[in-house]
Amino acid sequence: MSFLNNIVNEFDIALKTLSNKKSGTGRTYPPEPAEKNTEELSPAEKKRSIQMMRVNLAGEVAAQALYRGQSLVCKDAEVREHLIEAGNEETDHLLWCKKRLDELEGNGSVLNPIWYAGSFAIGAIFGRFGEKVSLGFVEETEKQVVAHIDRHLDKISPKDKETIEILKTMKEDEDLHAQQAVDKGGEELTIPVKQIMKYTAKLMTSTSKYV
Repeated sequence: MSFLNNIVNEFDIALKTLSNKKSGTGRTYPPEPAEKNTEELSPAEKKRSIQMMRVNLAGEVAAQALYRGQSLVCKDAEVREHLIEAGNEETDHLLWCKKRLDELEGNGSVLNPIWYAGSFAIGAIFGRFGEKVSLGFVEETEKQVVAHIDRHLDKISPKDKETIEILKTMKEDEDLHAQQAVDKGGEELTIPVKQIMKYTAKLMTSTSKYV
């Protein structure tokens, strides 16, 4: 596609992502009937789950943008296809987080458009440094997401089995995407870059928790 067509296509994908209209891979929603809560969550437990899933939804919005930004500038057809495919798989997470938020009667962060725009720009910037750096960025991003999910699993009530099952499934996918990035030749990022990524992620998660 021409540059203009690419831009129009990215705007279309961004709007679908932010309006929860983007299609996933069709995988089954992780919570099974047997995993439904037998105990009702207390108001405090429900509030905590809503906050955690709002943060995770914001993170998945950002993940979509990172993959799209990287794939837009990627010159290697194989790596670009991998980035797009991984992004499509992550769309499932986006849909699951939104569905769980709806079940909990919670809302997504109003700052999601900002997270998308900023993450798209960051993805495009790292993508410009070449495929190895771009894949290394994917690896580090996924590792940080796994650590972030582990922290959420420690905070959510054991009674909220649906949310726990969603996060566990997401964690498995993130681990897989990190390893795939390594297998395709991603190079480890420098410590300062990793720290900047952590601070940026902390800003997003701490804000999205409440707004």
